[in-house]
Amino acid sequence: MIAVTGAVALATTGLGGLAATAGATTASTGATAEARTYQVLAKSGVSAAKLAQTLTSAGAKVTRQNSAIGLVTVTSTDARFAAKARALDGVQGAALNRAVGQSPTGIKVKPDPVEKEHTFDKSRANGSTKVPAAPKGADPLDGLLWGHEMVDAFGARATETGDKVRVGILDTGVDGSHIDIAPNFDNALSRNFTIDIPAIDGPCETADCVDPANVDDNGHGTHVAGTIAASLNGVGISGIAPDATIVNVRGGQDSGYFFLDPVVDALTYAGDNGLDVVNMSFYVDPWLYNCQGGAPEDQQFPEAVAEQNMIIEGMTRALAYATEHGVALVGALGNNHEDLSKPRPDDSSPDYDNPAYDWDTSAWERTIDNATCLDLPTEGPDVIGVSALGPSERKADFSNYTTDLTSGEIEVSAPGGWYRDGLGTNSYRTNGNLILSAAPLHVLQAEGQVDKNGNITKLGRTFGTLKSCENGKYNENTSECGYYQWLQGTSMAAPHASGVAALVVAAHGSGTSETDFGLAAATTRSILMDTARDHACPDGGVMSYENVGRSAQFTATCVGTAEFNGFYGDGIVNAANAVE
Repeated sequence: MIAVTGAVALATTGLGGLAATAGATTASTGATAEARTYQVLAKSGVSAAKLAQTLTSAGAKVTRQNSAIGLVTVTSTDARFAAKARALDGVQGAALNRAVGQSPTGIKVKPDPVEKEHTFDKSRANGSTKVPAAPKGADPLDGLLWGHEMVDAFGARATETGDKVRVGILDTGVDGSHIDIAPNFDNALSRNFTIDIPAIDGPCETADCVDPANVDDNGHGTHVAGTIAASLNGVGISGIAPDATIVNVRGGQDSGYFFLDPVVDALTYAGDNGLDVVNMSFYVDPWLYNCQGGAPEDQQFPEAVAEQNMIIEGMTRALAYATEHGVALVGALGNNHEDLSKPRPDDSSPDYDNPAYDWDTSAWERTIDNATCLDLPTEGPDVIGVSALGPSERKADFSNYTTDLTSGEIEVSAPGGWYRDGLGTNSYRTNGNLILSAAPLHVLQAEGQVDKNGNITKLGRTFGTLKSCENGKYNENTSECGYYQWLQGTSMAAPHASGVAALVVAAHGSGTSETDFGLAAATTRSILMDTARDHACPDGGVMSYENVGRSAQFTATCVGTAEFNGFYGDGIVNAANAVE
């Protein structure tokens, strides 16, 4: 998952209006009151259209509606509008939208300490990686894709490559121009449901602050897309389902925040437009855990409680809607090295400062009750939760897990990378332990890993950045080349599972074209789990990571059998088994 440092604003989608910033003059004083944006969720059985009429009568201005789940976005100059809206007939919940916000530290984005752990390590030697020979018929850098080997993706290709399957990337965007992404990218179907917010995302690249649907200014979404469905085209890498169609359904900000409005719009869009699989490598901000009725420490802030209640209900509806419309949902289990059945206190939420709210701190320690608190979307209904493994097939130190096998918190496991794997060998603390996938050139240039001429810099070489060009010529024009970076995380494990899920749909679905081809989401889930390769808990059931420099807090207990346990779920996803 993407972890960010900083506060964020929840933007409305490109299909609706941005939060109003113009003022409204009050009749009594002539003073200008700020028009703020609110989200209002209809009660079950009440349509979005009916709720919109109610809210209009209450003096609000409706800017957009999501009729699939009954979510209505409005603006109002009444600072107490959310509380008043919750008292109206037909209203399930209401909360202030994230139209304003800033980083509590003043820093927009920092490199993720888990996903980019290798960039923080000053103790190891040069991080360059020797490229081994690729498997027969594969792409030039495929020899580095140990994750593909672990899930038997190359073995599955003789049977299935993912043709006719549409995979949604619900992430920070997808670089549709990348040489490995472009052949499979559906530009017409792709959508961006976010609006850039300069306070956290940096300056807008367009006048309306809405990026085109083929842009990724973060890099996370492009990495995910490459693992799932990079084209088998003789350049760079190939994906697990190299003929699957990539659809960008962007719900994440450039800075890596994911908020309710864009996420539910992306999910319902996926359901309405025939997507077969959607990958979700994130959690819904601003709460690491959304607690029904709030955590005990949240009670002093009624709006915090109301917001969490609405996020839970809104996400539950959106996830159910997508599933009912044939979308298999795959989610990252999380990078908090946490037993999800016994979560530690959360001291990271809310992860933004918003002056419109009634608290003056960006986060406080919260007691998390597993019975009422959810890590969304991975703990939402019908989501296939995926834990992360290193090259040794051991659970990565950062990966969440569970000791409650009845909770439905984990379904399968997959390669996610583990930088500290291979203790005592030459692979320990090397880039090759991570997951290699596609990266946007302009992001690498902004980070100083690639120069203006397209050449990898000393910093890029240290981080293991790679370049692959048509005809194998390193100095070809950059438009004929692809760039690739190493990352780790459950964010990288989930796309391995999504790629295999795409192959499941391709092998077992029915239909004659992309528009009518598909497989019931429950069937996709069942086949994915049933064909996963069993993996037992470590000897003794307890895995300590202190020998690789981690604290005792990382020590994890694995419960269950080889057939199903809290580290591996139903096992390690396996593409060859799935297509057979």
